[in-house]
Amino acid sequence: MGRVVTVEELLPHLQGRRVVFTNGCFDLLHVGHLRTLQWARAQGDLLVLGLNSDASVRHLKGPTRPITAEGDRAELLAGFACVDFVVIFEEADPMRLLAQIRPAVHVKGGDYRPEELPEAALVKSWGGQVLVTPLIEGRSTTKIESQLRETPHHSQ
Repeated sequence: MGRVVTVEELLPHLQGRRVVFTNGCFDLLHVGHLRTLQWARAQGDLLVLGLNSDASVRHLKGPTRPITAEGDRAELLAGFACVDFVVIFEEADPMRLLAQIRPAVHVKGGDYRPEELPEAALVKSWGGQVLVTPLIEGRSTTKIESQLRETPHHSQ
């Protein structure tokens, strides 16, 4: 079994571990993603990353996204030493996946506030914590995408 798994393949590996969960689109990986994932992994024994499918990224970010296909995003993320497992999910939010995994800790990036997260009440219902990583200023996929669109392209 690889590190990109279905939730059914994942569940047997969670027993007796302090599971940390995070989720997102992770389209155009940058150092802010890596630092966030490293911080998240340090909060427990095992890091599970819920990855938005291509369809859910389009729903959340618009018709020009994702830039990188879900299979490639999943493989790249699974290659990070700090990520133990990647699970692709179809919904716009991670509620169903969170309910199945029931992590001890749910981590979001520094651009969120715990009280604004719709999933916070769900995680707290089984005694889990919701943590927000320190913000990595100036690092975002949206910023990279914007810079790419503004850069003049020169033909050779």
